[in-house]
Parts: sequence; C-alpha cells; structure tokens
Amino acid sequence: MQKTLLGAGGLALSLLASGVMAQSLTQSEIDSLGTTLTPIGAEKAGNAAGTIPEWTGGLGTDAGKQLENNFLENPFRNEQPEFVITAQNYQQYKDNLTPGQIALFERYPETYKMPVYQTQRTVGYPQSVYDQVKQTAGQARLVNGGDGISNFAHGTFAFPVPKSGAEVVWNHNTRYRVNIKRWYMQAMPQTNGSYTLIKMEEEAGYPQLMDDIDESTMPNTLLFFKQRVNAPARLAGNVLLVHDTLDQLKEPRMAWVYNAGQRRVRRAPQVAYDGPGTASDGMRTSDNFAMYNGAPDRYDWELVGKKEIYIPYNSGKLSEPGVKYEDVLQAGHINPDYTRFELHRVWEVQGNVKAGQRHIYAQRNFFVDEDSWLITLADHYDGRGTLWRVGEGHVGFNYQQKIPGYAIETLYDLLAGRYIALGMYTEEQSAPQYDFQPNYNSFTPAALRSSGIR
Repeated sequence: MQKTLLGAGGLALSLLASGVMAQSLTQSEIDSLGTTLTPIGAEKAGNAAGTIPEWTGGLGTDAGKQLENNFLENPFRNEQPEFVITAQNYQQYKDNLTPGQIALFERYPETYKMPVYQTQRTVGYPQSVYDQVKQTAGQARLVNGGDGISNFAHGTFAFPVPKSGAEVVWNHNTRYRVNIKRWYMQAMPQTNGSYTLIKMEEEAGYPQLMDDIDESTMPNTLLFFKQRVNAPARLAGNVLLVHDTLDQLKEPRMAWVYNAGQRRVRRAPQVAYDGPGTASDGMRTSDNFAMYNGAPDRYDWELVGKKEIYIPYNSGKLSEPGVKYEDVLQAGHINPDYTRFELHRVWEVQGNVKAGQRHIYAQRNFFVDEDSWLITLADHYDGRGTLWRVGEGHVGFNYQQKIPGYAIETLYDLLAGRYIALGMYTEEQSAPQYDFQPNYNSFTPAALRSSGIR
C-alpha cells in the first residue's frame, strides 16, 4: 500500500516539476497537515466548549477483541448516553441539528430520538495514507468546473485543505478504501413496518491494490465494483458491474447488468445519477449508494462552511454479531436504541442542479465528517423546494484495518413514510472481508454470466 500510494505522489511531483501545474495550496497550508490539522485535514484541536476533544490519532488496534469471522468487539459497548434528544426537547439543541433531523422529529414525534454519547474521535489511518496525503497535497486539480479531477491517479483525499464545495465532495469520493468483499441485507419497510430482506453480495477492487493490473495503464480508473443479489428467489442471480473513473466526462462510468431470467449481459447506462438503485423499490437513486457516488457534474456545489452537528458515529451497536435485523428495522425509521450520535465538526456542502441539467433531487445538502471525509447526513429536496428524503450514514470504524465505513445506511422518505436500510450484516456468516484479493478478470463483462448462476 505504501509503495502504491507514494508512487501516485511521485507521479504528481514529476508533473509539478515539469511545469504542468501550479500548486494550489501555500506551503504553510501543506505544513499544517499533521500539526494544527490532522494528517488528512481535520482540525486537530478540540472545540472551545470542550464537547469535541482533541484528535490524538484515533483508536489503536488494541481497542477491542478480534472476534470470529471478521467481526470486532464494540469498544464502547458499556457506555451510556449523556442525554437523549426527542421531539419534546429538540428545540434546545437545534443549533446542532440539520433540517433533516428536525424534520424526522416532527414526522415521528413519538418514536424518533437521538441518544447522544460522549464524542470519541476514533478515526485514524495507516501511516502510508498520511505520507501520501502530505506528499500530494495541492497537486490535484478540478477539471470541467469541478466535474472531475486530474493529476491525482490512485491517491486518497485529493483536497485535504478544501477551498470549494466540489473539493469536499471529491474528498468523499477519493476517501481511503481497500479491496473488500461483503455480504449484507437491504430492506425497504412499508409504513406498517413489514419488509422483505434483500440479500446482497459485493466485491470492490482498486487498481493500485490489484496484483494483475499495471496501474499506470489506468490512470483515470477509480474503482471496480460488482454487486450480486442472492435473495429473494425472484431476484437471485442478477448482477451489476461498474467501472468508475475520476473524470467521468472524459471517460464516463461503464456499467453492465446480468439478468438471470434472460441470461444475458447488457450495458446499463441507467446505473448513474437518479437511475433506480438495485432492488430498492424506487426508494433510492444510484447515486444515493454510499451516501453519494459518481460524477458530480449535474450540480453546482457550494461550500456552506463548517458546523458542529450531532451525527451518527461509532455505531458499534449496529455491527455487533448476532444483532437481529427484526430488532433494528421498524416502522418509520430504524430502532433508535441501536443508534449512537456524537457532536462532531462537519463540512456542509449544498448542491443545486445546474441550469440545463436534471435530477429528481433539485437540491442536496451533505454534512461531511472532518475526521473521515465520509458523508454522515444528507438532506434531499424535490423540485418544489420541499425536503423529501433524509439520509443517515451510521459511521463505524474498523480499528484493526484502520478504515471507517458505514455500519448501516438509511434514507428516509418523509413524504411516503417509508425508508430504505442497507449494509446490515450482523446476522451474516461474516463481517466485511478486507483480506480479499480480486483480479481484473473478475470485473469484466465476460465474468458476469458465471457470477450470476443461481
């Protein structure tokens, strides 16, 4: 990993030396990484009130026990909430709430609540990530008005000191990730709480981490992604394949689907933007996956600023082995007894659909955790300016692998009274598998047919 990340930095430095680009950050700003800022660009100091602590490196690998089948012990399993925000008292906390959270209190006044715990700044990354970010800081360039980035082949956290909303969005899209295989459930509860579980299997590979790829031949490739539906029987065997790029206007996303009923592979241009998400009953768009993904070119992105917000964090209760899906999934929203909210600093970014473009979400506001660059909350507005859907990314941190992710993603439809929950794996045989080593041939259209055999 260190070799490949530093290799990307070396490429960028050689471009700089040849005069291809000028540095966008001052040397002082670059020097702040690892001093006043964390190595990936968050404020290292705590807040004045003492409710957000100083970042001291995140959790170590000794934070808890490694359990069987890739599961981890929840290091905060014995903690109790400091207080609980409800529909009856949320007004006194509204300065630290998003419009979407306030809407959930008003939509579900009897059941929606937010247990708030002591803030723990747990996220930390491998030293190789810090070295790469420091070496490449200031070298990535927005292209086409922020629709893509250049001079940043296979790096992470392209803009550690962001100057625009588009740069914050790209930090989420270029966040540190590794090859992964995972099995999880997705559900779309009806207004009465009934649901059908959709069993999914996914693989993701990154060119710089795949032994059979010369990454220099794929400088614009961001990732390879394959998703298979394993249940229920009527959907089993359908497979999606995606090749994502850094500049999707230069090289658009390529996607294919294998339909098990038809036994054929076909191109899938609808797997982008507001195309329907896999087996989602219309409850999410393609770009709602992982809170947001894909080309950002349909929006103008405004950097609203940094705020202190109660966000879903250290969500160990949602990833403990044996937790029953039926206990988490309920009518209206997931069971608040399994959630954990903490006060963190976030970047708020507002996206408004560009003139001449279209998307079912005319406006979307992202709240991006400064310590991980993960989108943790997302408010989506329709064409009338009505708050429509509210997303929660319940952040968990794998302290053994030094990588954050989502224990569960939820997207609440305030108008329909329904929601989608995806990423649940507590009743599966294994938690996400990070020692997965894919090869390029498994991410080709030719491989889809064999992947989809029922």
